[in-house]
Amino acid sequence: MSPSQQRLSVFPAFVRVSGRSVVVFGNGDEAYAKARLLRNTDAEIVAYVSAPDADYADWLAAQGIETVHSDFSPDQIRGAVLVFAATGDAALDRTIVTAARAEKIPANAVDQPDFCDFYTPALVNRAPVAIAIGTEGAGPVLAQMIRARIDQMLSPSLGLLARLAAEYRDAAERLVPRGVSRRIFWRRFFSADVASAVDANDIATARRSANALLSTTGRAAGHVWLVGAGPGAEDLLTLRAQRVLMEADAIVYDALVPQAIVDMGRRDAERLSVGKRKNCHSKSQDEINRLLVRLGREGKRVVRLKSGDPLVYGRAGEEMAALRDAGVTYEIVPGITSAFAAAADFELPLTLRGVASSLIFTTGHDLTGDVLPDWASLAISGATIAVYMGRTVAASVAERLMGAGLAPETTVAVIENASRADRRLFHGVLRELPDLEARDDLSGPVMVIIGEAVAGANFKKSEPLSAFKAREREEMSQEVGQEVGMQG
Repeated sequence: MSPSQQRLSVFPAFVRVSGRSVVVFGNGDEAYAKARLLRNTDAEIVAYVSAPDADYADWLAAQGIETVHSDFSPDQIRGAVLVFAATGDAALDRTIVTAARAEKIPANAVDQPDFCDFYTPALVNRAPVAIAIGTEGAGPVLAQMIRARIDQMLSPSLGLLARLAAEYRDAAERLVPRGVSRRIFWRRFFSADVASAVDANDIATARRSANALLSTTGRAAGHVWLVGAGPGAEDLLTLRAQRVLMEADAIVYDALVPQAIVDMGRRDAERLSVGKRKNCHSKSQDEINRLLVRLGREGKRVVRLKSGDPLVYGRAGEEMAALRDAGVTYEIVPGITSAFAAAADFELPLTLRGVASSLIFTTGHDLTGDVLPDWASLAISGATIAVYMGRTVAASVAERLMGAGLAPETTVAVIENASRADRRLFHGVLRELPDLEARDDLSGPVMVIIGEAVAGANFKKSEPLSAFKAREREEMSQEVGQEVGMQG
């Protein structure tokens, strides 16, 4: 698309309305909607009505908005800064706009683009911060959908933080050198300890942190977030995880975290791959611990991105201990663990009344030793077992569970790349599970779920495990036939 095709036909701007008159004409829902939008401001709203709907009249009274019961006359718009024509009568709305234009007052007629000098946006209000979304009248529903997403992403305390920043503006200009130092100061103010304290409604601590920032001319203590990136799908990332990614100076991520999620971080953030994946560790755990400590001590805000949830087989305990010992503060941001994503893809109830009331998470390595773990008896009594990194230990898991008494015909669900667009689903029974280890077509992370509750899954989109063996036999038969043919 050429640059000319991407140009807007309107110029986004914010109009000063504080203490100034804004008039709204109309009796029904459209006038009500405009008045509600204007109520986000401290404009002097004047509602011109003839026979207002009951709910609109009640709201006007409750809000203490000046209400004039009168038919339209041109003198009603004089002195206004904005005019809204929402009478439901298209001809009358055009008359109102024409009168406003004669007075050089911007006006808006509902559903008549040619009689709109401006469009009303979908508004995200964190006063004094405001985000307005417009579609030039082409898609009001789309604007509302975008507004809802932005509203969820922004902290409810953002406006309070902005008001606090206004109090420190003069001090920052006096005490913090212009340029890089001042940019660092404000970035820390809006993303570090000050913001965290405001978010917790602890204004006293926020002020102390802001004062400390002033005294160190922008230098602040580092902080580490241990963030669960979820099973892979970007839209399963939590809103909190999205926020801290945008605050981070550095992002330290594992190999299983999709690049699309890493790219959600700030454009100028340092990105460091530590490549933790089975048999492919570019850094040892000790090296990762030292890296996090070093970045924190340098005063950086660090996101440590882990696949799934950091507290489920993520070795977060070792990283937390290293950060504690080094005096670097940290937080946990939970993520959706792969077992839940796999169950969702299969529409599989992990617990089922009268069938399975317990749920076990394991890597399967518990079943490779000589002694059965304590939870094995729960599996025999009907608990659902979610096995992480399940392909490499599938044979051992199946053998030990069957040896302990779990029926060979117990249903199993297998999923590669849970939640992702390239996910693959398989189903079968426990005795077929050892065949997984021989499958070289499974290169992504594999989750195995075992138990009686698995029989309640939706297998319409999954492939039987037995189909792979059948294909192998067919391919082998074809190869033998070709060899025989060549010999003949």
